[in-house]
Amino acid sequence: MALAARLWRFLPLAHGTVRKPWLLTRVAGSWGRCCSWRLRGSEVMGNLGAFKRSLLFSALSYLGFEAYQVFSQAAVVHAIAKVFRVEEILEQADYLYESGETEKLYQLLTQYKESEDAELLWRLARASRDIAQLSGTSEEEKKLLVYEALEYAKRALEKNERSFAAHKWYAICISDVGDYEGIKAKIANAYIIKEHFEKAIELNPKDATSIHLMGIWCYTFAEMPWYQRRIAKMLFATPPSSTYEEALGYFHRAEQVDPNFYSKNLLLLGKTYLKLHNKKLAAFWLMKAKDYPAHTEEDKQIQTEAAQLLTGFSDQK
Repeated sequence: MALAARLWRFLPLAHGTVRKPWLLTRVAGSWGRCCSWRLRGSEVMGNLGAFKRSLLFSALSYLGFEAYQVFSQAAVVHAIAKVFRVEEILEQADYLYESGETEKLYQLLTQYKESEDAELLWRLARASRDIAQLSGTSEEEKKLLVYEALEYAKRALEKNERSFAAHKWYAICISDVGDYEGIKAKIANAYIIKEHFEKAIELNPKDATSIHLMGIWCYTFAEMPWYQRRIAKMLFATPPSSTYEEALGYFHRAEQVDPNFYSKNLLLLGKTYLKLHNKKLAAFWLMKAKDYPAHTEEDKQIQTEAAQLLTGFSDQK
């Protein structure tokens, strides 16, 4: 109604007369300052049709501008609401992850699997992978979930190439898929995996997990069996390689960034020192891994492995 009232003021012909010889003045949304134009009464009456069309055009232009403002405001409100909604979902997701509620987290995030938000998508990739690793997941389901996780991680990376977490989880998921695609694909993917771990570290040097994963990459290729090395040399001119010293550097760096953040980092520090024949430092880190509070099933497995390795020390004395 307010809009109609405004338009009525610009249509004096609707009252049957032209009351004033000059009508409208407008500049960039302000009225009555400059760029004035006048119409004498005889000119108005002599070209009444043109005058009506001019007024109608002005009215429709104004109407369009008003509609644009209304829709623009609505779009802004919708966008703000969407941002707050995403933030709320992310908070719920992070709470469930920290609480170890793997299945509830997956159920929450799969409701938004069509999302275009990178933060939601990489969390969904992580949740899919975590479900795949549960002991109750069948081998068939595990395979489906591993490929599903890779797809989510890929989409996250496409949406935001500056997300360190998207790079990290994309690399992790490619590594998982390699278990189903044979040794050739696994070795070929190693270069891609390394590239994305390095990018994740570059984007966030304070993420201990990315640094730890780069250490695992080095450790894996340092201990690659001879027959796999031979296959790699046959398939690639320069196959991926690394050393235990390189792996050790990454594990220590991760520990410096975030001390005691992960039981597996402690275990791998101990195992890497064993590979380097430093039993004293190996025992130090293995003891820390054994004594690490077990919050997850993986922590319990690491405690057991560390204890077994320490028992091996005792048997050798």
